[in-house]
Amino acid sequence: MGNTDSKLHFRKAVIQLTTKTQPVEATDDSFWDQFWAETSTSIHDVFALVPAAEIRAVREESPSNLATLCYKAVERLVQGADSGCPSDKERQVVLNCTRLLTRILPHIFEDADWRGFFWSTVPGAGRARHLDEDEDAEARPLAESLLLAVTDLLFCPDFTVQRDKRSSQDTVEDVHSIDSCEYIWESGVGFAQSPPLSYIHDLNRTELLKLLLTCFSEAMYLPPFTDAKNLNPWVSFFCSMENRHALPLFTSLINVVCAYDPVGYGFPYNHLLFSDHREQLVEQAVQILIVTLEHEGGSAAGTAVQVEVEQESAGPDNLFVNYLSRIHREEDLSFILKGLARLLNNPLLQTYLPRSTKKIQFHQELLILFWKFCDFNKKFLFFVLKSSNVLDVLVPVLFYLNDARADQSRVGLMHIGVFVLLLLSGERNFGVRLNKAYTLRVPMDIPVFSGNHADLLIVIFHKIITSGHQRLQPLFDCLLTVIVNISPSSTTSSSISLTETTTWFTPSSVRGTFHQLANLPSDRTSIQKALQKTRKSKMSRCSSTENESMPGSRPAEPAEPGKLKTSLEATPGIDTITEKTQVSENGLLVVVPHSATVDVGAVGGANDTESNSERDHEVCLTDSESCRSRMSSVSSPAATCSATSNWVTSWKAKLPLQTIMRLLQVLVPQVEKICIDKGLTDESEILKFLQHGTLVGLLPIPHPILIRKYQANAGTAVWFRTYMWGVIYLRNVDPPIWYDTDIRLFEIQRI
Repeated sequence: MGNTDSKLHFRKAVIQLTTKTQPVEATDDSFWDQFWAETSTSIHDVFALVPAAEIRAVREESPSNLATLCYKAVERLVQGADSGCPSDKERQVVLNCTRLLTRILPHIFEDADWRGFFWSTVPGAGRARHLDEDEDAEARPLAESLLLAVTDLLFCPDFTVQRDKRSSQDTVEDVHSIDSCEYIWESGVGFAQSPPLSYIHDLNRTELLKLLLTCFSEAMYLPPFTDAKNLNPWVSFFCSMENRHALPLFTSLINVVCAYDPVGYGFPYNHLLFSDHREQLVEQAVQILIVTLEHEGGSAAGTAVQVEVEQESAGPDNLFVNYLSRIHREEDLSFILKGLARLLNNPLLQTYLPRSTKKIQFHQELLILFWKFCDFNKKFLFFVLKSSNVLDVLVPVLFYLNDARADQSRVGLMHIGVFVLLLLSGERNFGVRLNKAYTLRVPMDIPVFSGNHADLLIVIFHKIITSGHQRLQPLFDCLLTVIVNISPSSTTSSSISLTETTTWFTPSSVRGTFHQLANLPSDRTSIQKALQKTRKSKMSRCSSTENESMPGSRPAEPAEPGKLKTSLEATPGIDTITEKTQVSENGLLVVVPHSATVDVGAVGGANDTESNSERDHEVCLTDSESCRSRMSSVSSPAATCSATSNWVTSWKAKLPLQTIMRLLQVLVPQVEKICIDKGLTDESEILKFLQHGTLVGLLPIPHPILIRKYQANAGTAVWFRTYMWGVIYLRNVDPPIWYDTDIRLFEIQRI
């Protein structure tokens, strides 16, 4: 009954605010306290009792009242941070103000005339109250007062952190004098203690982080910029030297995320019996991290030193990026990698009991966070690639790519997954790690095979190219680049099947594949016959297997009707997001100048002493560009490229078949002879013969290894900003913080 009365009083206060035509004085505490001091409302209550239409009405018709409401709410937060929230009533006031600001801020940001309101100085705000001098001259902008108050409250004893055992319960600690590094939320990077869990503290932290995220979301209401100098002022101040809690807060967020174990002790269905408040905190922490780490990539990834070094050291102005780039201790890097891998693999877990294990849903944010770790901290990237632990990240990424390939609402997930693989493939060790045998059985609709992780990658890429939707066409260049990058360092048997199934002819054996490629007719009649034969073969396969189900598979499904998705910026071209590097004689990577690249289109029948892998790549890019141009001119979503005589002739002339044909010319007679002489029928004996043989002097001189490494630029920065905020928008629907507001960074579309 009391809760109902509280909601009624709050609703009456909202109605009074919307109906008043005259400004309400800021000193009228009896009126303003109705919104936070005399009520007890949840975040969902606030969103239900304060309709968007009424916020806009106050904004247009009584702007001074809305300004005073925001100012008074921030003032109460500042007072709560100063006092340390010693009583339950003061904590409730802080939470009510937090929820109200979370509701109002998006409607402030959507109006260009109001966007600068929080960055104006308000008399009596911020640190001015401590000074005897002219308050107006020393007042902070309202935004700075709000951010500093929230960061203080995130380390407030008995509210968001456990009180120090050395202080008595009756003592009120001064929040401005405590060392917040002693109150880090979780053990891990730079902090060995493990504070006791408190679901109340987790809930309060989550509410404050949600308000922070709402403050940072001003970026959603601005069109995408290509100029990197257009920084988010909220993030810039929050991650600056002005925030004395920057280091402990960064460490707390990282540790909470990487220490989180959704499964726990693994009791079946425990997530249905008990509420997991830590999951809400972890999700908000990940989102805060990826937003605050928005920075032009590469410049922060210098020499890593210990994270606890003094803030005055050289590095990016963004302290969160600075701290991230400095993490270097092996135990810290291992903690981060294991934590991220654990969470990324969570949706892949299988048990005999259906839906008995808790499954998290914020894997897109985790992929962005992993990307930022690799991009900003090269020590972390090298640590990931120096052992087989990188496969713990590779497998879930491939799982997500396979699972989302038919769902147009998850095209952003496809992009970030491919970009992660492109970043990793730029390092030689990635291809080496792929040689490890693949023994894990993940529920994916792929054929059962015996091979290594390179085979798994090729099979998934094949699935994406052959059965993905049309919007994935811009990613094909990146997929082919990844294959080219890993080819010098990994061995795979799956690339042949890729050749056999994606061309418009269907040879039956490996040897026949290359002979048919070499002697492939390019006249129109032969092409049409081959196409008709392929169509009949596909129809017969579909009719014979449509009722079959592969054990342990989960085929990709299209998006559900009515599902929301956010638009993305155009995918940057492969030439703009990568730079060509060549492996020198001493094993170091050397950047290849653009002018030094061989134009294979002009060379035509180049010999095999040139870069075969690079020419393969250029051929693939040419084909994909040609295919994409045809696709764009056809309105039907099911349209496919049609093979023509000119098209076949163009890429046939560029095929680097000389090495393969010479290998077959030498080895095939030898294998046939040994089989006849010894009567061999066992495949293993033939493999032993091939392993101990040599082709030295028979094959062309090996070409230099060329790798395309990811290179950040303004285009990728805009793409990541759009994708990141689109994910955050769609993930925060309970309550719907930004729903039905005038978003300008991207478009919201309904499928």
